[in-house]
This record gives sequence, C-alpha cells and structure tokens, in this order.
Amino acid sequence: MRRQFCSLVPVVIVFFLFSYNVVSQRRSTARPETASSLTITTEPNAVVWIDEIRRGVSDASGKLTVVRVSPGRHTLRVRATGFKEASSPLLPGRSAITVKLLKTTDEAELTFQQAEIAREQAKDDDSRKKAAELYRKALKLRPAFPAARVGLARVLLDLNEYDQALAEIAAARRSRPVYPEASAVEGRIQREAAFPEEAIRSFRRSITEAHGLEPEAHVGLARVYEDKGQYPEAIVEYRKAIDQLSDSEPVIYQLLGAAYERVQNYKDALVAYEKYLELAPNGSLAPAVRSIIEQVRREAAGQEIIP
Repeated sequence: MRRQFCSLVPVVIVFFLFSYNVVSQRRSTARPETASSLTITTEPNAVVWIDEIRRGVSDASGKLTVVRVSPGRHTLRVRATGFKEASSPLLPGRSAITVKLLKTTDEAELTFQQAEIAREQAKDDDSRKKAAELYRKALKLRPAFPAARVGLARVLLDLNEYDQALAEIAAARRSRPVYPEASAVEGRIQREAAFPEEAIRSFRRSITEAHGLEPEAHVGLARVYEDKGQYPEAIVEYRKAIDQLSDSEPVIYQLLGAAYERVQNYKDALVAYEKYLELAPNGSLAPAVRSIIEQVRREAAGQEIIP
C-alpha cells in the first residue's frame, strides 16, 4: 500500500475491515419501514458484525448501540479475546439482544485473536512482521483457517509482499470458495501491485459474492476509478460504501469530498467535508479538512453567482 491516494488530503485508508452491514430500504404493504437502532450486550471490547459488516466494538460494560439497522432478518457475529466467536440470526423488530460468549481454550483461535489485535495496532514494519508470525502460528495449528489466511494477506500487503499475499488469498479460497472479504483484499493487492484491471475484476467479484453488500470492495473500486481519472464512477462507489457502512467510517466522506472537487461540484464537496467533521471532529484529518472547507466554500459561492 505504498501509493498515495488521489485527493487533496493525503490519506492512507486501513480497510478494516474488515466485515460490514447493509442499509436497505424495504416497504410493507401497510406502511414504510425505517431503520432502527439495536443495543447489543456482550463481553467488553467485543467486535460486532452485522451481515459481515463490522459495526463497532462494545464498551467496558459490554454494550454497543448500532444505529440504522434496516428492517428484516440479519446475521449477528461477535468476537471477543479469550472467547469462542458466536454467530446467530437477528430477527426483525429487535431493539436489544444479549450475546453470551463461551470461554475457549482452542490455541489456534486464541493465537488468531492475538494476531488480529497485533495487526490492528501495528505502527511499523517490525510490528507488522510480529503480527504475521502470529498468523502463521495459528495456521500451523489449524491449516484450514481462511480468516487467518486473509488476515495474513492484509499484513503482507502492508509489507509490500504482494505475491505472498496473493498466495494466502488463494489458500483461503481453497477452504472457502465464496469469500467476499478475500476477494476484496485480493483487489487491494492487485491495485497496489499496479494491475488495475485485475483489481477491478476482484472487487466486482467480491461485490457479487456478497450480493452487493461489500463496502470495502466499493471503496477499493472507487480508488481504482480515481487512479484512472474516472471521478464520477468513483463518486458512485463511495456513496454505495457510505450507505452500507452507516457512517461508521468518516474518512470515506473526506474521500468523497475530494472526488467531488475533482469534478468541480463544490457544493456536494462541502457537504461531504462537513459530514466528516460532524462524525470525526477530532480525527487526524480534521485540521486539514477545516482548511480545505474554507477554500471550497469560496469555490461554491463563486459557482452560485456565475449566471
């Protein structure tokens, strides 16, 4: 991931993602249904996914409130360090749910959890290499462990070891042939290795495998379109990702704002930048975005007075 993003603010996105949720609009014959909030009670510092879209981490009391959960059936997945990961159906109409996790002694699972934490906290190549070793240890204990393969591929991508990263994706797919996250990571690898057409194919496959619900792939596809100078197409993909992430990743609004600037749509660029600041007023990009907003306001005002 060594190439700079094409925006007015230097950004390095860590797609954590990993897993994500869909925000769809469904209507009943009686009245329109709207998205609602859901409070999940589980172990402290547990990671929560809805429909394989990461929605956040529970607080010290084990609670997490997720906003904009669309009507209909969903799948809830919860992972906490030291516990066995749990998945369960989420039935319509629920406003609260308790997920009890069981302690685990599975060494492969515990090592994988350590690797995930190490990867998310890695700040330099040395710490990334330590995370890679933890993933490899987990895979020695359980060779058919596709999630560990994908995690290792993410670390190898950060280390610019593209061929090895692609090999891990291929190994993950042998255990799990239909794997949207693996395809999305494969697309990121191909983009960073400067193979844009292969990246596009991987991102589109990811979206197809996830039945459209794969924001990491939508963002990745947007990045490729920006590389090719296709900013209107990039904007479409960014907006799809935003809809699916339910405002859980403010940085995408910054990217969207930069894409709108490229097509000289300063009014919508301003809206996107302001949304970033609303969601992340103390974010790492906030000072730069505030500076950009002043210039964008002037550009937007100039567009309004042009006859």
